[in-house]
Amino acid sequence: MSSENGQGDGGVEGAPPEQLALIRESVRQAKAPRAKPRTWRGAALAKELPVARVLVDKGVLHLDRYFDYAVPEELDAEAQPGVRVRVRFGAGRHRVRDGRREGGGLIDGFLVERRAESDYAGPLAALAQVVSPEPVLSEELLGLARAVADRYAGSLADVLQLAVPPRSARAEQRPSPEPLSAPGVPDAGSWARYERGGAFLEALASGGAPRAVWNALPGADAWSDELARAVVATLASGRGALVVLPDGRAVARVDAALTSLLGEGRHAVLTADAGPEKRYREWLAVRRGSVRAVVGTRAAMFAPVQDLGLVAIWDDGDDSHSEQHAPQPHAREVLLLRAAQDKCAFLLGSWSCTVEAAQLVESGWAVPLVAAREQVRGAAPLVRTVGDGDLARDEAARAARLPSLAWKVVRDALRTGPVLVQVPRRGYVPRMACAQCRAPARCRHCAGPMEAQDAGALRCGWCGREEGAWHCPECGAFRLRAQVVGARRTAEELGRAFPAVPVRTSGREHVLDTVPGAPALVVSTPGAEPVAEGGYAAALLLDGWAMLGRPDLRAGEDALRRWIAASALVRPQGDGGTVVVVAEPTLRPVQALVRWDPVGHAVRELGERAELGFPPVSRMAAVTGPGEAVAEFLEAVELPREAQVLGPVPVPVTAAGGPRRVGAPPPGEHWDRALVRVPPGRGAALAAALKAAQAARMAKGGGEAVRVRVDPPDIG
Repeated sequence: MSSENGQGDGGVEGAPPEQLALIRESVRQAKAPRAKPRTWRGAALAKELPVARVLVDKGVLHLDRYFDYAVPEELDAEAQPGVRVRVRFGAGRHRVRDGRREGGGLIDGFLVERRAESDYAGPLAALAQVVSPEPVLSEELLGLARAVADRYAGSLADVLQLAVPPRSARAEQRPSPEPLSAPGVPDAGSWARYERGGAFLEALASGGAPRAVWNALPGADAWSDELARAVVATLASGRGALVVLPDGRAVARVDAALTSLLGEGRHAVLTADAGPEKRYREWLAVRRGSVRAVVGTRAAMFAPVQDLGLVAIWDDGDDSHSEQHAPQPHAREVLLLRAAQDKCAFLLGSWSCTVEAAQLVESGWAVPLVAAREQVRGAAPLVRTVGDGDLARDEAARAARLPSLAWKVVRDALRTGPVLVQVPRRGYVPRMACAQCRAPARCRHCAGPMEAQDAGALRCGWCGREEGAWHCPECGAFRLRAQVVGARRTAEELGRAFPAVPVRTSGREHVLDTVPGAPALVVSTPGAEPVAEGGYAAALLLDGWAMLGRPDLRAGEDALRRWIAASALVRPQGDGGTVVVVAEPTLRPVQALVRWDPVGHAVRELGERAELGFPPVSRMAAVTGPGEAVAEFLEAVELPREAQVLGPVPVPVTAAGGPRRVGAPPPGEHWDRALVRVPPGRGAALAAALKAAQAARMAKGGGEAVRVRVDPPDIG
């Protein structure tokens, strides 16, 4: 304390006069202190709208509501809707002083609204601090977050943690650039290859809101240019655009295409790789209206683009689009909510086609953007198949695990360019199938996947019923087979087979972005395939049963999507491009690949799921946890009358030290899972019932945790 505060010149024993003078001068020059996180005892309240409605950052369901706080007069100017605040939370009614509730721990929150009166009759605690005067939560973003929380039976605070990035004071202090004028309308470019491509761009440029599902033609670079042109057409109408992509490599391609068309400074890139400060700075530029186009990965689905005119997503079947943090929303569904909320255009693009995309077209909500069959045949490579019968008769395949046809294709292709070899990831666990016609074994009661027990008995993976007399409804056979095929073909084995050819690998540990157009073998896991300069001369899709045999409803759809994604990087058939897939030729996904008809495959899958009551025609939720806890939860929840509960059944035990999937039980613990299914139109009622039951359980406290996930991506 200095002498000016009541102490003599010798207040700091032994301190020289120069040091004391320096301290006094520093105090004089210091800025006025900001409001500290404290209790405002006796402070006057704001004269107008003295009540602040605050969303506290508590991601628990029984606190998923707003709380009222008093606004001190000193914070009146900064305490505006949308700013970050700190409040004291948890004080009881008995801790009241001078008409203010006191005590409780400090917690972050968002100021949602200023009000003249509070619905709460008791004394209010005062805002402790306005963290920043920067308004980061708009009414539109709040409405979207609430819709997402309701759809996925989650809390609003959890959704806002995904939607609003962490604060960076240094980024807030930097001004955002001035917005640029709208660009000109782009030409159609390669969109002319599609029957309605030109009309789609014209609708965007004229301010319309078309909704389309786009089945892109094969090619490594054309799709990114086409997506960029859709963004530019939207900007030309004076509106904003948002594009969500599965990974950083795809973001880099669209970023480069937009920069080529627009130049620098007209779009923002939002990815986790950018770092907290840079990402927040880009996000603020979007929030302030300096930039109206956003390209990014999953988290960009909440980007606060002003005057939104287009939301687009590429490859919606990729696992990366499913958020791993509560309440685990999917980017496609969030963008569908945004399209409805903002009445803007919607574009879902992919080389393949998911069942959800086919449902959007079948329902009439979106129109298809497809090319004529002549265009498809001209852009796609030649696809050849190698089935089990071919492998059994093939001496080379038995000796070296590579069919003779594949050897020949690789040898010929290496003369003109690189060859892609796709090997499934480890960890695919196959399901049971008919030994004669290979149709998946399904339960007679709920159509769930059948699993083989240690004693040889069959049990449904959904409802848990055992089946003692299974027979195939397709061909009448009684024998089953389990496809246990691993990804054992390694780069070293291929290197020994082709000693004069360089071998490159691309996978989880090291993912390549591009490879030269010179002859080489490129071994990659699905999703990590690099782009080859000039395209691959050929591709081998090995161990097809490892993907087709997974115990998952989406096994066939996902296998076809990964095969087409790899095959799209191969040169057209007219340039000698060839793809060899090692899988049974009669299977539907294989036939769809040969014909290059992912849309037809998705439409047929959608029809079958409608008959069996599978998602996405029905809505489904998974309840997972210790057996007793799951049983108690199901007994307490008030499900809709039409709901059907399947299970519970045991969840595979996670091995200690091994990889743990999101939502899996802790290592060594035995958990159960139940599936709850409702017909179309009852998804909101199901989510509300599950959320209410989970909130009541949390409010009571105690007991073992139960995890609820709406629309789980893998249901067996």
